[in-house]
Amino acid sequence: MTILGFMIPLSLAMGLCALGTFFWTMRSGQYEDMDGAANRILIDEDAP
Repeated sequence: MTILGFMIPLSLAMGLCALGTFFWTMRSGQYEDMDGAANRILIDEDAP
């Protein structure tokens, strides 16, 4: 029973850290241009 007193707050803290990281990536613009990254892989920039 004492392990639950440790594991429940730990899991809540980890969930809050993950949620905070998600909101930080949203605010910094990580998900702005999803199609551009997919199309950039097809462009051959090494052609002379």
